[in-house]
Amino acid sequence: MKKMDVDDLNLKLATYNMRKAIGLDRRRDPHRILDVINRLNADVVVLQEADRRLGARPSALPRRMLEDETDFVPVPFASNGVSLGSHGNAILVRKGLTFHRAEQLELPGLEPRGAVSVEIANRLKLVGTHLGLLRPYRHQQMRELARQLAITPLPTMIMGDFNEWSPKRGFEPLEHNFNIISPGRSFHASRPIAGLDRLALSDGVELRDAGVDQSPLAKVASDHLPVWAQVRVKD
Repeated sequence: MKKMDVDDLNLKLATYNMRKAIGLDRRRDPHRILDVINRLNADVVVLQEADRRLGARPSALPRRMLEDETDFVPVPFASNGVSLGSHGNAILVRKGLTFHRAEQLELPGLEPRGAVSVEIANRLKLVGTHLGLLRPYRHQQMRELARQLAITPLPTMIMGDFNEWSPKRGFEPLEHNFNIISPGRSFHASRPIAGLDRLALSDGVELRDAGVDQSPLAKVASDHLPVWAQVRVKD
């Protein structure tokens, strides 16, 4: 076995489309979502649909509840004081893990879409996104992500709901610079048939393990199952 450099950064990351905390029983239950997140035992959690859709788009996870029931802090993306993220994209970082340069990334397309990015421990640029429903717009959004991320000097990882049903096609704008990973079928939570939730890893990020949380609680908390990955960021 190859000896691991003590300066390498090892992280467990997760991505979760939490559907505004509305479960398959049609109840909005943020406590249940936080239970799912806590059980993932991740260092960083990327969320989609973290904010409600209408009005000022208040967070579906009250900040006081996050503070009281988890060891995570939300990366500050929102400028309106009530949302958790941007276009529903949010990132939670475990207390004690440093982060910098929180940014909102605007993406093109017919639907309002976006992404958020943050630098973790000055070693990894992490991007969370929720791409469009139609492939032509997803391609536009991926091209824009590739363009904006081309200038970063850090190893980079994109996580989120890619909304691509094909197991092999549809990722062409990212494939030149990223390795696209589908850890497994994450949608629909009641009967998973598609791997919509994916990872994209640049050089410098080594995937060590990945999977889909299929716990009984996750199968009712949202219409997506959480996806997780153990990664090593090389020094």
